[in-house]
Amino acid sequence: MPIFQRKKSDGTHDAASDSGGLTESQILRALSTVEDPDLKRDLVTLGMIKNLSIDGSTVKFAVVLTTPACPMKDKIRTDCENAVGAVEGVESVEIEMTANTARDQKMAGQSLLPGVRNTIACASGKGGVGKSTVAVNLAVALAESGANVGLLDADIYGPSIPLMLGVNHQPEMSADRKIVPLEAYGVKLMSIGFLLPDQDQAMVWRGPMVHSALVNFLKDVAWGELDYLIVDMPPGTGDAHLTMTQTIPLTGAVVVTTPQDVALPDARKGVTMFRKTNTPILGIVENMSYFIAPDTGKRYDIFRTGGGRAAAEKLGVPFLGEIPIDMSICEGGDSGVPVASKQSDSAQREPFMKIAREVAKRVSMANLSQELTVVEVT
Repeated sequence: MPIFQRKKSDGTHDAASDSGGLTESQILRALSTVEDPDLKRDLVTLGMIKNLSIDGSTVKFAVVLTTPACPMKDKIRTDCENAVGAVEGVESVEIEMTANTARDQKMAGQSLLPGVRNTIACASGKGGVGKSTVAVNLAVALAESGANVGLLDADIYGPSIPLMLGVNHQPEMSADRKIVPLEAYGVKLMSIGFLLPDQDQAMVWRGPMVHSALVNFLKDVAWGELDYLIVDMPPGTGDAHLTMTQTIPLTGAVVVTTPQDVALPDARKGVTMFRKTNTPILGIVENMSYFIAPDTGKRYDIFRTGGGRAAAEKLGVPFLGEIPIDMSICEGGDSGVPVASKQSDSAQREPFMKIAREVAKRVSMANLSQELTVVEVT
């Protein structure tokens, strides 16, 4: 049904006025006072109120969030209940909380991934900063939050997804000759490591072969419907990055760094590369930020601290959070049980969940900005 009906030319009110005197216009006026805390606009203007109906003194509607992983879901629900409950004549409010992460359809139609709503590159300017650890735990954290998530290992020369998620068998082919991605912790997976008969085999490939393999992983894998596809990029700014940025419309990039000065110039180069390819920067993550001694609880800044935040401020991009040095994170990667999973009992699950919430928020903001730009142009 329509969200509301305008007053008719003969002076009669909308259809909802026949049910206990309440009108849809009244309810929408009340809901227009509820603001999305992240997007800083009201829910009615954002088009997030759907399926509004009135049955006597009962009001029912759906709130369509911009991401299933919305960290402010409970607050939005409470604010809606309070706003509508304050309308005279309303005795009960029934709210369905749903989500829609779809991007602009013009871009989605051009993609090799028609069922994938958002693609996020997880990158680093140099190796050894824990980029794959962040990519794996980000994917698992988003899946734990209720989103449909895929993880593509784009590091052809050094695939690490099979080990870090405890998956070591080959994928099957579907009836239409598509590769069926493997799955772990609710995340669909694809890596060149799944296709190698010997995990110690080295991929001695030139750039064009890497490009071809990555394109095949995009168009020949049955990814299905995904809210997010996380792409674990190889370190640096090489062929794989150009392939991804030129082949699919990336929603944005997460850049991983460590706090010491030697890592920060490479992180800045990564940000610059994505900007040159018109890829939004969702933010910077500072990994190995600090160490808490388990016996004393004392904090040690082994690689210094604050470098990631300082780089984000200097570059004018969001700072997504800090991840400490912790044995459970390393052990989780080696054992195939990521710390972001509910199966892990690590106290370090929360930093990754927080970063996932921040990434989901930034994706929503990037998509809203894109939609507003399209409206202004047309």
